[in-house]
Amino acid sequence: MELVIDRLTKQYRNRIAVERVSVKMQQGVYGLLGANGAGKTTLMRMLCGILRPTGGTVAFDGMDVSEEAYRAVLGYLPQDFGYYPEFNATDFLLYLAALKGIPRAQAKKKAAELLELVSLQESRRKKIKTFSGGMKQRLGIAQALLNDPQLLILDEPTAGLDPKERVRFRNLIERLGKDRVVLLSTHIVSDIEHIADQILMMKAGRLIYQGGWDEEMGDLEAFYLSQFAEEEGEMRDAES
Repeated sequence: MELVIDRLTKQYRNRIAVERVSVKMQQGVYGLLGANGAGKTTLMRMLCGILRPTGGTVAFDGMDVSEEAYRAVLGYLPQDFGYYPEFNATDFLLYLAALKGIPRAQAKKKAAELLELVSLQESRRKKIKTFSGGMKQRLGIAQALLNDPQLLILDEPTAGLDPKERVRFRNLIERLGKDRVVLLSTHIVSDIEHIADQILMMKAGRLIYQGGWDEEMGDLEAFYLSQFAEEEGEMRDAES
């Protein structure tokens, strides 16, 4: 399996959000690092077919992003995961499975398997509005896996989680990368440095680094901070 991104570009009037990004991804976990505004979410939305690129192409095993066959192998957890608060976890997954056209008997079996996978089996009958942030994110992973996707795209899945939940989430993502392509976007270096087979870094819409990383190359977080300190500082100033 292979995801091929070729010179992918997205331009809005006077601003280029993503500029000629090219990369090939095969089975494993890919960590996408970058400060807020670096273009990560725009890139991911194009990879999911939500945004149409200004230029360039996206294909998975030869299937173009615009094809139904591409969407059939795609699982996506957006940064702002929407849910129905009055649904319980099982009913929510069954509802989404119905929208995806999965037969009910198959959906019931798959929902039970996925709730076990994300450690929500004991909470399957509880309303989602009672879930913690980490539980909601794990439910988000479960819904993204309903169609057993070969390509799994996760946009800032650990944002707002406490350290314990982040570790649990990272372990789950590492397991999922054993038999599919997983692209994980974050601005938290520790979320991906131990689980990513390849690391991608974006800055101002461009890829500034892609490849593996080991201790001989120095400290990954120090390198990241040296590249993004200015953007992070501007973000903190804007929030204060």
